[in-house]
Amino acid sequence: MSRVGIKPIALPDKVKLSLAGRQVSVEGPKGKLAFALPNGINVTTEDNTVVVGRESELREHRALHGTVRSLVNNMIIGVSEGFTKELEIQGVGLRAAVKGKDLDLALGKSHPILHPIPAELTVSVADNTKIKVEGIDKQLVGQFAAEVRNYYKPEPYKGKGVRYAGERVRRKEGKSVGK
Repeated sequence: MSRVGIKPIALPDKVKLSLAGRQVSVEGPKGKLAFALPNGINVTTEDNTVVVGRESELREHRALHGTVRSLVNNMIIGVSEGFTKELEIQGVGLRAAVKGKDLDLALGKSHPILHPIPAELTVSVADNTKIKVEGIDKQLVGQFAAEVRNYYKPEPYKGKGVRYAGERVRRKEGKSVGK
C-alpha cells in the first residue's frame, strides 16, 4: 500500500471539490484549479474528507496512487492558502525589478534579462534583491522560481548569485599562494 496515497485529505470549510467524470475541480477563496485523473485512480468525497483510491494492484496504479493524492492535496492547499517562494540576490550590482508583466533582472551580464511573469502568479521585489513569488499552483510557483534562479546560480567562491531564501551555499576556499 502507498503510505501517502491512503491518507485521507481534510477539506477546509471554504473549499469546494467537484468531480465530473475523470476531472477533479477544486474551488476556494484564492481561485480555481482542475486536474484530469489518470486511468486506474479514483477520488471520492465523504463529509469534508477526500479519499484517493486505486482500482487494482498494477504497478502503474500503485505508482500513481500517492502522486495523485499529493497533487489533489496541493490543489486544496493552493486555493485555500496559496504557495510562496522567496529568492534572494547576493552580489554587488545585482538587482531585480518588476516592469509591467516582466521581471527585469540585472545579473552582471551585458544585457538586462526580462523574464515574463505568468498571469497566474504575483511577483514582488523588495530592496531590489528580495523576490517573492506567490500563486495557487505549487508547480507553477516552483518552476518560475527555479527558472529565475537558473539565470545565475550561487557560485561557491564568493557566494554571488540568485538563491532561495534560507538556502545555504557551500563555500570553497580560493587559490592559496604556495611556498
